[in-house]
Amino acid sequence: MRDLCHDRAVVEERRHTEHGDRDGALGGEILRTVVGSGVHGIAIAGTDDHDEMGVFVEPPEAVIGVRRPVDHYVYRTQPEGARSGPGDVDLVMYSLRKYLRLAAKGNPTVLLVLYAPTESVLVCRPLGEQLRALAPALLLSRKAVHQFVGYMSSQRDRLLGRGRVPNRPELVARYGYDVKYASHALRLAYQGLEIVRDGRLSLPMPEHERERVLRVKRGDVPVMAEVLDEIDTVQREIENRLAGGHTPLPAEPDWDTISAWSVNAHRQHWSWA
Repeated sequence: MRDLCHDRAVVEERRHTEHGDRDGALGGEILRTVVGSGVHGIAIAGTDDHDEMGVFVEPPEAVIGVRRPVDHYVYRTQPEGARSGPGDVDLVMYSLRKYLRLAAKGNPTVLLVLYAPTESVLVCRPLGEQLRALAPALLLSRKAVHQFVGYMSSQRDRLLGRGRVPNRPELVARYGYDVKYASHALRLAYQGLEIVRDGRLSLPMPEHERERVLRVKRGDVPVMAEVLDEIDTVQREIENRLAGGHTPLPAEPDWDTISAWSVNAHRQHWSWA
């Protein structure tokens, strides 16, 4: 006779994806926000999944002890390898140390946690508030802009089928190209320009840029070349500003401030004097 309890457990396991130390991540959580299309202001009802990102402080034994570091936790409502769709939830959580390294390098998705509007903040402990207040020291560097340009180029390559064929054949069949990849690339271009020009990241996106991105995402731009031209135009302005020094940004983030705050944050969380 088959073990029905075992079968049920197998089915449950296949229904979602989970990696990392759940208890450690949720137990040390200091900040979590929405990071998907909604936070940019470019969500289209019925077409996007729900993305969240969080930050947690590891226990002392994983940082200064001999226990293996607990640097991330991932939960997805879809099974391993399956693409998320409308109604799905994707959660990624990073340890504070890993998060700070990624943010200081200018990882576009990671930075959203620092600039998400209040209505998109799901969890914010006192240390999370301190982290969001530290945002200028993490964001305001030319390194972040180079990272945005790199991610934008990666999305552009995917759009053109370089390295990896776009995994949304239904969009290609309907519009002639993957409008979601195209909208991501254009969004990254405009956000990179805002950072290099103004030294800030606005969420949701400013109205003009947001409408340009939505126009692409909705499939209202019938020719992919038009989108590529717009991306290239914005990228040239970014590169010209960097090359000519027409930016308020320093070359590097304030590593000393970031490191000192991280040490103090861990001490606070562990309740050390």
